[in-house]
Amino acid sequence: MNSHRRSVSIAPAADRAAPLSKGQKTFNDLVERIGKQRARLLAWETAIPQYQQKYLTDLLPELTLLGDLQVQLVHALDRASCEQGLGKGDRRIIDALIVDLAGPLLLERDDAELKAVFNRHSEADFDQQKALAAEDMKSMLEDVFGIESGSLDDVLEAADAEVTEKSRQRDVEKEARAASRQKRKSPKQRALEAQREGEAELVSLSIREVYRKLASALHPDRETDPEERGRKTLLMQRVNAAYAQKNLLQLLELQLELEHIDQSAINNLSEDRLRYYNKILKDQLAELAQEIERIELDFKARFDLPPFEQVSPKSIARDLALDIAGVERSIRQLKSDVRACGNVTTLKPLLARWRRERKAAEFDNLPF
Repeated sequence: MNSHRRSVSIAPAADRAAPLSKGQKTFNDLVERIGKQRARLLAWETAIPQYQQKYLTDLLPELTLLGDLQVQLVHALDRASCEQGLGKGDRRIIDALIVDLAGPLLLERDDAELKAVFNRHSEADFDQQKALAAEDMKSMLEDVFGIESGSLDDVLEAADAEVTEKSRQRDVEKEARAASRQKRKSPKQRALEAQREGEAELVSLSIREVYRKLASALHPDRETDPEERGRKTLLMQRVNAAYAQKNLLQLLELQLELEHIDQSAINNLSEDRLRYYNKILKDQLAELAQEIERIELDFKARFDLPPFEQVSPKSIARDLALDIAGVERSIRQLKSDVRACGNVTTLKPLLARWRRERKAAEFDNLPF
């Protein structure tokens, strides 16, 4: 008996040249597409743990070191700002660099010394800037949601409650509209709905029929041999899992694997049976696509990637390697920059380079 998954597909009979029917072609197409989605799902399930491990062991420590070096550079620039031989332009670029570097760092860490350096080189106190930003957000939320008072946390809580309530109201209105449409349905519409419900029952019956045949043959309680009972118990677990997921294709594969049906039985499925099977397979394909989409969105949320960025099991490993290499380059550059802040002779070329980089960035951000 073959212990590997056997592919379910319909082939034309060897003794005739008749082409596959539309239903048979649809069946084969759905089986092929499900196979591809299964492979993609398995690739994600394999790639994510590998990505997470490499992220934790290779990237995260480098990011921590990068942040520590940025703090060192801020302090080195602060010390260098007092050196003789620097012009006003040099000191202005030092002020701007310290503010640019220290501001984001202070949002991530509570560092009194770093905050003191920021305040010495900034036109406004860091805590005041943070409070103003929070006030601006609070005012914006108050304008959007019509909330007039309270702290930022109060406003955020009220805004969240309002969004939840509006969502609940939309659900209630949707249900009311659906009930209203149900009352207004014509006899023809009701008959069509009854037909669809009947077809849905037949679809469910098709899955139950395959399941019952497998369960009858595999039920471990009917087996007296202990070794065979153990084998059948494991197989029955697979059958139960497939049935719980309404996974017709996996049930058919198990039938082939256990030789409870042969290829000719698949080839000669009736058109009525194919229609029900194809409906089940379409639903299964849609569920696989939804599961893959959920995994991708969860992955992007967990690792702070843009929600609309295209990712794949192959691309995430490549992108992580590029990220690690980029951080390593930044670390090497930061170490060199910290050393260059040690005296005016090496600092001035560094400030000139930073000045050029800032001008280039400002040009890139011009609105044209």
